[in-house]
Amino acid sequence: MNNPQSTTSSNSPFRGLGGMIFAAGLGTRFKPWTDKHPKALAEVHGKSLLQHNVEYLQQYGITNVVVNVHHFAGQIVEAIEKNKGWGSTITISDETDEVLETGGGIKKAAHLFTADTIVIINVDILTDLDLGKLIAWHQQENPVSTLAVTNRTTSRYFLFNDANTLCGWRNTKTGEEKIARTTATYIPKAFSGIHVISKQLLSLIKREGKFSMVDVYLDLAKTYTIKGFDHSGSRFIDVGKPDSVAQAELLFSK
Repeated sequence: MNNPQSTTSSNSPFRGLGGMIFAAGLGTRFKPWTDKHPKALAEVHGKSLLQHNVEYLQQYGITNVVVNVHHFAGQIVEAIEKNKGWGSTITISDETDEVLETGGGIKKAAHLFTADTIVIINVDILTDLDLGKLIAWHQQENPVSTLAVTNRTTSRYFLFNDANTLCGWRNTKTGEEKIARTTATYIPKAFSGIHVISKQLLSLIKREGKFSMVDVYLDLAKTYTIKGFDHSGSRFIDVGKPDSVAQAELLFSK
């Protein structure tokens, strides 16, 4: 089972892929740590969340990685330089002027990507999802994006049809629902903060400034195919709050 706690050498057939780690967020749920530090440098088992995910991508031959920065950006840049990218080539996408959210962050970084397929992950996600299977399925199905999803309980869901094609979005707390394409049955899945995008997607993003990729996906789902990849059997945690660190250390024991 792949484990983000350790780096393994890989003869992955997926070499040549690109990666992006979202590390620009303010981390307001992670106070008081984020009063003086970026959430990306919070540690689980003695390694920062950023290092865990750099090494996680390395397991699948992904060593060219873009990291976006905003909150305490200098600390992240310093950690990357001090540790020589933990063995990866890391390019900074600078959002110090304004944090652009997920969609704006991808659009700003678009010129930094050279690969045809890019794996994107939120810095506060730890999982043993087999990225190899996700990437292979993405390349077989050839959608503009494939979203890693599970059947976990949350308040916000992507909605899919029986063919795992994205059809909409729902907020169960507010009752808000956005439908991009109609289907007989909408299957709710929780997004894991991991997606594989084809480079074609970058030219399809028409929004400007600060915006979420959720809105981009709902825009595109009307005319383009976006797939869901269910990894409900994997270990997964969103290290979004300070008490999540202890939970993560139990879930991913040394």
